[in-house]
Amino acid sequence: MNGLYVMNLDRFPDVYGPDERADIERHLRVAAPPVTAGDLTPGLLADVDVLVTAWGAPRLDAAFLDAAPKLALVLYGAGSVRSTVTPESWARGVRVTAAGHAIATAVAEFALAQILYALKHGWRYVLTSRATKAWAARDAEKGAFGSVVGLLSLGATGRTTADLLARHDVTVQAHDPFATFPDSVRSVGLEELFATSDVVSLHAPLLPQTRGLVGHDLLRSMKRDATLINTARGGLIDETALVEVLDERPDLFAVLDVTDPEPPTPGSPLFSLPNVVVTPHLAGSLGPERRRQGRLMAEELARYAAGRSLLHEVTEQRLGHSA
Repeated sequence: MNGLYVMNLDRFPDVYGPDERADIERHLRVAAPPVTAGDLTPGLLADVDVLVTAWGAPRLDAAFLDAAPKLALVLYGAGSVRSTVTPESWARGVRVTAAGHAIATAVAEFALAQILYALKHGWRYVLTSRATKAWAARDAEKGAFGSVVGLLSLGATGRTTADLLARHDVTVQAHDPFATFPDSVRSVGLEELFATSDVVSLHAPLLPQTRGLVGHDLLRSMKRDATLINTARGGLIDETALVEVLDERPDLFAVLDVTDPEPPTPGSPLFSLPNVVVTPHLAGSLGPERRRQGRLMAEELARYAAGRSLLHEVTEQRLGHSA
């Protein structure tokens, strides 16, 4: 099989390091050096069976597919493929597998850290001490044992977060109308999730039907001293509503790794409210963590070459409910 690396070249060595490339090139003949989508020519694509890519992938439109008549598989070493796949690529039977599960691991690790820290009221004490320049007075923090953690969505990241939480003495509940629930997670309605959780962690995809989903009513319904954590997409939250409710309810706290817009506008109240902390989109894979993505793509290629099923294949039907 013939292959070609096409992606953002600044990210290429992060995703596809020497070990990952060696594993990929056990199955692929890669005659040309990596290129960006903008540098592609029809001659480069003519004999390509497998496209190896990630961030900066080309769009699989009719013109691209006409130039790559042999293309059968796309290894997308990043998360969402929405900007890459097209009706034409589905119609021509081009298969796509993606590394969203590898990114989900990194996000879930970050979410777990924030959830456990929130149950100890860690950030609250940090900000209080910084504001008062004094030892923060202890409050009625719960800690992990017996606390209730709510997850909005059990996609790849939500499910991985639930798996990590299973090692701790917390009750895990989730809302997801499309998911199959493991025995360790209780299924609840959206309103119950917000009203009964000590921490609510958002993991839903940003779709037209989820934009602004977390608004005044859900936020005001949250338990006393509850924390909202968002490592998914900023647009899931009505940010105006969040600012208003955080101002009304100083007992609530928010940890936002994503915002809308991102970054927040200069002077945003998110930087000055005493009960919110904003981190600069740290939850996803950073630096060498991205090698997980390249490794996953190498494993998928090995399965494909052996005629086995792909574990992380993206289908047109599944894409409708994913990020």
